[in-house]
Parts: sequence; structure tokens; C-alpha cells
Amino acid sequence: MRPSLRLLYALFAFAAVISGCVPLKETQEENIRDFHQAIERAAVPFAVPPGTRVDTVIVDRVSKSVTVRLNDRFSYQPYRIDDVRQVYAGVETFFERGFKDYSFSVETLGYPLDQLVPNYYRDSPAEYDLRRLPPAGRARPSPVVRNMSKGNSPSNGLSNRNVGLWHSHGWYYNNKKGRWEWQRPRLFQSVEDLGPMAFTIPYLIPMLENAGANVFLPRERDTQAAMALVDNDSSRGLYGEASHDATHAWSTAATPCFTPGHPPYHAGENPFRSGTHRIARSDAISSATATWIPDIPEDGEYAVYVSYGETESNVPDARYTVYHRGGRTVFSVNQKIGHATWQFLGRFRFRRGSNPDSGKVVLTNESREPGGTVSADAVRFGGGMGLVARGGTTSGRPRFLEGARYHLQYAGMPDTLVYNLHADTNDYRDDYQSRAEYLNYLTGAPYGPNRDRLARGLGIPIDLSLAFHTDAGIAGGDTTIGTLAIYSVEGRDSARVFPDSTSRLANRDLADLMQTQIVEDLRLLYNPRWNRRALMNADYSEATRPNMPSVLLELLSHQNFSDMKFMLDPRFRFDVARAIYKAMLRFLSVQHNTPYVVQPLPPTHCAAELTPKGGARLQWRPRHDPLEVTARATHYIVYTRVDDGGFDNGQVVADSSVEFSALVPGRIYSYRIAAANAGGESFPSEVLSVCRMDNEKPTVLIVNGFTRIAGPVSIQTPEFTGFLDFLDAGVPDRYALNFTGTQHDFNPASRFRLNDAPGHGASYADREGEIIAGNTFDFPAVHGAALRRAGHSFSSSSKAAVMDTMVRLRDYACVDLLLGEEKETPWPQPVVDSLRGKHFRAFPDPLQAQIRDYCAAGGNILISGAYVGTDPFARLASDTTDAAFVSEVLKFEWVTDHAARTGRVIAVPGGVFPDTLSLQFNTELSTKIYQVESPDAINPTEGAQTVLLYKENLFSAATAFRGEYSVVVLGFPFECILGEGDKALLMKGILGFFDI
Repeated sequence: MRPSLRLLYALFAFAAVISGCVPLKETQEENIRDFHQAIERAAVPFAVPPGTRVDTVIVDRVSKSVTVRLNDRFSYQPYRIDDVRQVYAGVETFFERGFKDYSFSVETLGYPLDQLVPNYYRDSPAEYDLRRLPPAGRARPSPVVRNMSKGNSPSNGLSNRNVGLWHSHGWYYNNKKGRWEWQRPRLFQSVEDLGPMAFTIPYLIPMLENAGANVFLPRERDTQAAMALVDNDSSRGLYGEASHDATHAWSTAATPCFTPGHPPYHAGENPFRSGTHRIARSDAISSATATWIPDIPEDGEYAVYVSYGETESNVPDARYTVYHRGGRTVFSVNQKIGHATWQFLGRFRFRRGSNPDSGKVVLTNESREPGGTVSADAVRFGGGMGLVARGGTTSGRPRFLEGARYHLQYAGMPDTLVYNLHADTNDYRDDYQSRAEYLNYLTGAPYGPNRDRLARGLGIPIDLSLAFHTDAGIAGGDTTIGTLAIYSVEGRDSARVFPDSTSRLANRDLADLMQTQIVEDLRLLYNPRWNRRALMNADYSEATRPNMPSVLLELLSHQNFSDMKFMLDPRFRFDVARAIYKAMLRFLSVQHNTPYVVQPLPPTHCAAELTPKGGARLQWRPRHDPLEVTARATHYIVYTRVDDGGFDNGQVVADSSVEFSALVPGRIYSYRIAAANAGGESFPSEVLSVCRMDNEKPTVLIVNGFTRIAGPVSIQTPEFTGFLDFLDAGVPDRYALNFTGTQHDFNPASRFRLNDAPGHGASYADREGEIIAGNTFDFPAVHGAALRRAGHSFSSSSKAAVMDTMVRLRDYACVDLLLGEEKETPWPQPVVDSLRGKHFRAFPDPLQAQIRDYCAAGGNILISGAYVGTDPFARLASDTTDAAFVSEVLKFEWVTDHAARTGRVIAVPGGVFPDTLSLQFNTELSTKIYQVESPDAINPTEGAQTVLLYKENLFSAATAFRGEYSVVVLGFPFECILGEGDKALLMKGILGFFDI
């Protein structure tokens, strides 16, 4: 029997025994026959969760009611209005003889079944359960941080919403072992302590912030291991003050605040209780300033955090300006809340050293509330290394790797209320219990930490929280363990309401929405059989401790190979993060009775071309989201970078094109475009660059054909299963932060024994903490820098814009097609190829057509990439079109992949390039440029010649052809050449071969 039949049989039989009014047939077969007939009449379509049983059936003959109570397992699946109706129809059908005038109630989890339908899925707001909505009229402060320079205001997004979020565990001190370690095992080149972080930091957090939310994490969010700190109490860096008059002069406040002190910090040390902060009276104009000038350790991007102290009259709009390499960005900080901890402003690019023009933070006393108080304390640039000592030593790792317990100490949280709940004896439990208590403390009374809910806290109302984890479990084959959502209808005090009497059924609403959104999206985009696990009420600390709507998400199994094929693919991580963001957006729209709009996807078909008048014209197209009708762009934001600086604050554009005038000759201007609407802002597009040189040399068009992002290649046999990154490590999306090291245990029969010996999937640890470079979508600027040194102007375009003839190759005397590591790549499981097809083919048919036409017109084309031969010739078994195109038009044929290990290249003696030409491209994992693990060896055809050789074996590394048109093909990516001088020298030689 189906589970639903067994359940209804049990209902019927139990009711008959209790009431004595429902006759049973003499044999079980006759009863089952009747149940089948009843089910056909009732049309109950769904299966009941395994383990479901009937606990109680109550027949009240006085009130003529029947109450059927089932165990909690019956609640492990989502319910919608139609499901509830069908359950009741089925129950009533079984009780129809002798119970025609009775009312029926089906209960599980202590609630009538209809109460398990989330508000979002009810027929109308009139049907909402108001008890699970926040109380009306609750005072709400303005956001703690607002970016005043941002060009988009998401009125139907998440403005003035605060989201608490933590990504799994972290590097922690094991009190029993006396060592630092991960809380989970290293499996399949990653570890759970890092895996969820690869979803949140690159994807989910920016999505939420692009929708207008402030996001709060109990772990460090900045992956920058370097740090610069400037504080009013310390001589490190440069802190300075100025005031126009004595009335607005700075003075030292009476309340404590941050001082760096003398790290490492030991048990009980709170750097936010050991220092001072400075205060000035606010004014309607800027009449006092505080300035922090850091000594930046190295070039790069740094998160900027500020801290401030508390007074009775702090202003709600303290104005901070961050001076960075992209210009100036202004923030309004509500100093009435969130004092004596770090408040995140944003990430910015800074130059090494002390650079007051492009590396400082300035606070003014300007406020709409003159006569109040502005506080100046510390500014931190970068995440830095761990500074909390346990067992006599610090972690020795960047802070973003550490568990929440240590970050929260550095962030000034009260120890016994938030992060030290076990008297320094159990860091493991402290870590997972502290995350929710941190959010409770941010909110404060009456939602404070569970040890003291009346603790005043910091006054930042957290609207919801997500504990993002992966789970253990092995399914084998191509089966995924899938997605589990855990919530709790009870708090730590066993109450079924939050401290303000809001029903904790809001937790189930959030869990249901999130699990539903994730599973539905993944079934449409990746695997129609993606497993939806239980929607489970359970007494987990991360589900019961938060005093706000919360969910504990177990996205997939880090122990199951099939799940990990998905998790290591950055496309999957983006789509999961977007599903989570959409679920949060929908949940909060119901909670606060506000309409919502989903932020758009990034634009496509981008192009940036120089104009005859000395400017540049940008054009693009909106990207359709097949999963969300509201995600339509209504306008765009264009961000500009000059040379190697940072991007500016953006310019709002109404249409899908814009022109910039009067570009300074010799400067490289780079642009990226974000789509926007009332719900927020998309991720940015690829970066395109232009440069106008003040000479008559012809302009070169750079075509960005490197769009690939992918996980590592895998193999699956009964005896050998895993990831073979030495064959193809995949391509990170901008960067990877979750890679621990290569897999070394490939035996599926190898069993888990302990974290240090986890069996199948076990991986090395030599890469932990490294930020591995990937496809930055910013390589036109790299190629362009070499063109500029050769004296050539250049424009750039996406491959899509060329294929759809938005940009004409014939308009350019020379084309530089960069293909990076572009090659046709399947989705994580073959079953989905029919859903979305394969992506990233190096030479799609429309591109071949454009190149053929360009060559027929006598053009000059440079092509570089690691798979320029591998990808076309790999299709020979099913299609010879690509190979024929390469041989006939590009004048080369493929010899082998993995053609070189060292990346050293020399010129063919007496050939096109000087005999002394020698260069090297990157073949190792790096924080600077992506790894080329498999360059191509290619041989010339039909009048072409070999012009470069791999030094280690003298295989042909590049070919050149000159006839009615000219072609140079590199079997390795040009942008991966180490050394700007070598790039420029090679580019100059290629342009010389083209005679332009």
C-alpha cells in the first residue's frame, strides 16, 4: 500500500475501535478494498511522510466532533490549501457512515492542519494568521548604515530590513584535543565550515544588500587577510581631528569603546570595553571632522568597518565618507543604535601605504539633528588574522576562517550572554550557540539573549535569521541527498511564541518558503529529481535560540558525491543563493504587508566602443529571468573605473545604452553595468574597457569570449569516484574561497572513521585560507594594457554582442578574441543537459560565421585560449563542423591537451618573433590570475607556421598565418602571461606580424 493508504487505514481502524460505531469487515482484505474505494472517491493525491502514525482519535458525541491527532512526522511535508481540503475530504470519507453530521479536525505538531499553511500560500491577506505577524505599531529605527552615494533605491525590496546570517561552522579550538581544527571533515576538496560560505559571501550577501538590506554575520565576512586599524587611542595609522570653533570641539566621552590594546586577546578581554571614544556636538553644517588615514599593507580590496560609542544624544545620521581608488562614497550611520561594535560600510580598493587622497575615512558632525552628539572611535580596513588566543595560541589563520566565538569576542559582544556560555570549557558548543545569541543581542530587550532577554542590546531589530549548513549522508549513484529545512515552534523557554507573543509558526512559514523556493528552482534548472527532504520541527540550538523568525537550512550532503558535484559548481551556488534571497524577500513582504519585486539578472550582450568624437558608447541588453516575472529591469547603473583604480559609485541610465564624452587619451576606461528595478540591483555585467590613443594607429577590438565558470571535472566508477582537478580544476566565478586541497581518497568503499580519516572524498589541507583566482570577467583591460603599450586604441565587446551583430568585426583592422578557458561544459549531472543544454562552447556557430566573414574581408585576428583546439576537436565524434572551421579558417589543428606543465614558452628560431623572446604563463593555483592546467599544443595547417614552442618539449604553442587575411593563435591564454613587460612584448610582435 501507498503510505497514504496505510495512514487512512490506521485512521479508520483506530476510530472504529475507539467509537465502536464504525463497523470493520471480517478480513483485512475487505477493509483494504473499502479503503481503496474510499480513496478513489476522496481523490487524496499525496504520500504521507514515512513514520507517520495516528496518536489519538477523539470522538465527542455531545458536540458531534471528531479530532484526529497525528504524530509530528505528519508535519514533515509542506501543506497548501488544497492539500488540507483533500486531507479532510479523505478523513470525512472514511467516517461517513454514522458521522454525517460531525465536524472534523486533523491535528499535527499541536496545531490544526490548516495552520501549517504559510501565510504566503493562502488565498488572500484576509486569510492570513495575524498571530505570526510582527505586532503593529512597533517602533523601528532607521537603518544602522545607509549608502548615500548609491544610485538605486529599492522601494519594493529589502530597504530597512535587517537579516542575520551565518554560514556553518569554522576553525575552532578543540578544548579536549588542545588543538585548532575544523568542526567537520575535509571532503571532496572542501569542508562544511567553508562550503556554505561559498554561497553567502560571493552571492547571497550581495543579493540581499543589493535589495537594500543590512546583513549581520557572527563570523568575519571579509576574506582579506591583511588589516589596517586606526583608532583614536592608538598611534597606529593616523587619526586626526579638526573643528571650526570651541562649541563643536572634540572631547573624550565618559563611556568606554574600542582600543586595540595588546593582542592576542585572552578569555574575558573585550577590546570594546578598554578604550575611549571622542565626541563632538552635531551641527547643521560640517563644523568638525575626524579623519582616519590607514597604512594599507598591500594593494587590494578591503572591507571598511567603523565603530562608535554611546551617549544619550547620539545622532541618527552620522556622515562618514570613504575615500578610495574609485572616488568617494558617503554613508549615513545611525549612531543611536549599534554602538561599541564593528559596523560594516562596504568593500573598496586601496593602494598600499598611506594615501590620504584615496585611502581614508572622514566623519563630520553634520546632522539633521543639530545639538546632538557625534562619536568617533575606530576604523578597520580588512578582515585580518585571528587575534583571540585559546590554549596559549591564536588560530594562525585569517579571521574569516574562524568560528563565530572568536569573531564575536573581537566584535565586543558580552561574553557570558553571547559567546562564552560554558565557562571557557567547550568552544565547540559555544560556537554554534553564540550565533543566534549574537542576533538576539543586536536586537535587545525583550528579544535579548536567552540568558537575559531583557538585556538592552544594541537596538538593531533583526527581521529574520538563516543558519546555512550542509549535512552528512551517502546516497550513492546519481541520487542527491537533497535539501532539509529545520525550524522550531518552541523557543528555549518552550514557549510557542516569541517574546512579543508573535507565534513561532512564523519559523515554519520561513522554512517552508525557503525549502520550496530552493527545491522548485533546482528541479527546473538542474535536476528534476532534486530531493526535498523533511520540513522538520526539531530542538536544534540554531532553530530554538533565535528570538526572531529563523530557519536552519541543510542544503545538501557534503558527504555525498552527487551533491558535491552541484556544490562545487559556481552556477549552482548563484542559483541557490538567488532562491534563498527570493524566499526571504517573499517572507518579509508578507510579514510587513509590503509589495515585492525581485531584482533583475545582470545585463547581457555588452559592448563598449570608441566614438569618432573621442568618447565611448556602451550598449547592452536586459537578461530575461524565466523563473521570476517581476525581475525586469526598469533602469541601469553604469560603473566606471579609470586605469587600475576602483569603480565609482555609478551613473543611473534609463535606456540600454549610454555615451561618455571627452575620454583622456592614454587612459583605460572600464565599465560594468547593473540592471535595476524597484526590488534592487543585479550583479554587475562583465567588465569592458576602452582606450583612445592620440595617434593614427588603427583601433583594435577586444572580444571577451571567456564566459565560462564551472566546477572541477569528475569521474564516477564503482571503484574510483571523485574530482580530478589535475585534469580540469574548473573555473571559479571571480574567486574561490572554499578549496582545501585536492582529493586523495577515491574509493567509494572507504568508510568514515573520524574527521581526520573521513574515508571516500578525503582531501588535502594545503590550500585552506587561499583565495583562488578565477574568471574575473575583467580581461579586456589586461589585453588592452598591452595594446596601449604598443600605441593602439581599443574597444571591447562581449562574444554575445558580436554573434548577434550588435558589434561588427569588419569595422576593425584587428580583432583580439580572448577565450581563456572557454570550452563546452556540461551541467553537474547529465540528466539536466536536456533542460539547459551545454554552455561555454569556444566557437559557437554564430561566432564562426562572424569570424569567417571578417577573414573574408581581409581582417587580422588574434585568438588565445587554453582549449582553442581541444574544444573544437573534442566534437569530432558527433560533429566535424568546429574542427573544419579551425583547420580551414584559423589554419591550425589540435595535437594534444595538457601540452605543458611549466608554462614556459620560447620563440621559434628565425621565426616571426625575436629569438630571444621567452615568457611564462601561470600554471599553478594563484591569488592573482587563474590557473592554466591544460594548455593546447596546436600544429599549423595550409600555409600557416609555428611561431612559439613550449620550452619543456618543443610542442607547437602558437601558429601564425598570413595571406588574404592574417591569424595568430595561442594555445594558452594571453592574460595569464606572467609579467606586464612580456605581455607587451608579445603583443607588439603580433601586431607587427599583422603589419598594423
